[in-house]
Amino acid sequence: MEMERHKFRGEDAPDKLRQMFGPGQVDQHMSQAIQTCWMMMPKDKQTVEEVEKQMRRIFERALKNLREDGEAFAMP
Repeated sequence: MEMERHKFRGEDAPDKLRQMFGPGQVDQHMSQAIQTCWMMMPKDKQTVEEVEKQMRRIFERALKNLREDGEAFAMP
């Protein structure tokens, strides 16, 4: 395990992580979030439309927070 952690040190660490994960990692996390949202919905609201509505609401809130944090902490 120690060797694995050591692999991602240095200036090129972000590039190494990007190569390891790829877009499939984001897709997997999004799919898991959708499934979790579905399971948390009350039975009478477990519809694709309602889950989509809630996922969009949560995602938009997260993007808004990212923008605000970027401004507050002078992030690019």
